Amino acid sequence: MTIKTDIDQHIKEAMKAKDKERLATLRQLKSALQNEQINAKDPLTADEELTVVNREVKQTKEELEGYQKAEGDYAAVISKLEKRLEELSRYLPAQLSEAEVEAAIREVITETGAAGPSDKGAVLKVIMPRLKGKADGKFINQTVARLLGQ
Repeated sequence: MTIKTDIDQHIKEAMKAKDKERLATLRQLKSALQNEQINAKDPLTADEELTVVNREVKQTKEELEGYQKAEGDYAAVISKLEKRLEELSRYLPAQLSEAEVEAAIREVITETGAAGPSDKGAVLKVIMPRLKGKADGKFINQTVARLLGQ
């Protein structure tokens, strides 16, 4: 089953349960997938669907961080965004632990023969496709920089 068919099923469930927040999140995600498919002019592959979900998760995280840093009483908005983030995360593959990410990066550093900060791009070029959707890109970037001594 594709992410889109899962979303369609979950929309039906949310409608039956009268869960308005979940329904809004699912409809927004479905809309993002449909827009991406219109732009692509072909049915989306599983990787492309995953890219759309990752983009929605990233945008929600950024919005959440903004409200958490802002002064004022945004508890209701923060709670709503946390629920949205939780719902969106259901469609992502299981995330790797920090140790697993670091081990994969060390393996790529050995493969590429990277020796210092100037080799960061070469390592990222190899590791990013391997860990796509399985780990946060920002964390991967920071870990590569740390391991290469930047």
